[in-house]
Amino acid sequence: MTYPSINPVALDLGFAQIYWYGLMYLGAFLAAYFLANYRAKQDENWNTQNIEDLIFYGAIGVIVGGRLGYVLFYNLPNFLSDPLSIFAIQGGGMSFHGGFLGVLLAMVIFNQKYNKTFFATMDFVAPLVPLGLGFGRIGNFINGELWGKVTTSPLGMYIQEQGVSRYPSQLYEAFLEGLVLFIILWLYSNKPRPLMSVSALFLIFYGLFRFIIEFVRVPDVQLGYLAFGWLTMGQLLSLPMIILGVYLFYKPNKRQA
Repeated sequence: MTYPSINPVALDLGFAQIYWYGLMYLGAFLAAYFLANYRAKQDENWNTQNIEDLIFYGAIGVIVGGRLGYVLFYNLPNFLSDPLSIFAIQGGGMSFHGGFLGVLLAMVIFNQKYNKTFFATMDFVAPLVPLGLGFGRIGNFINGELWGKVTTSPLGMYIQEQGVSRYPSQLYEAFLEGLVLFIILWLYSNKPRPLMSVSALFLIFYGLFRFIIEFVRVPDVQLGYLAFGWLTMGQLLSLPMIILGVYLFYKPNKRQA
């Protein structure tokens, strides 16, 4: 396979450019909106106004948290030398873990407005997220960023500009963190589950998928490997998710038994 070198600009209007990366975020929010409305029809605790505010708060959390997370976790020296670089998101530079923390904070604010409990909201939100993650990774692929390691495997993709074949780790993440995680959470949450268990599955499987894929993904050049010649920042940030997810999953089930 050969990387098609897609132009990151989807539409040039002359006075403005629309990037594929931005369109992927739009697709993510629209997918979450339609999925949330579908689920709300089966849950009397949610209505149209709730959903509209939920998506709005979540979008702010993703964008602000994702960008802050990237500059703090992955690119702090550059941010300190050029603080305005935080606004240069058209070429990528978003952190899932930062966006995740941003969404958690946004949901705390949302819950205060609508008098909802934290995990009841997060169990509702969790199945809405994976497809958006998949869209985001496709955006990374279009931008030609976050490539995997050089390989001679037939699973690799030849990049003409680099003259080498690499694992298309963005597509692996789009498949596992996007499609597969969506199927797991959507099917699991179709039946009544103990409080926290849907959120827990999201933490466990996202953390596992991300941890595994990091073994074939090239770490950010400004960080490299953090330890042992293989540990990446992505793995370090995913470990607490897995541990917390296992704890939350077994806590409600033990309590219900």
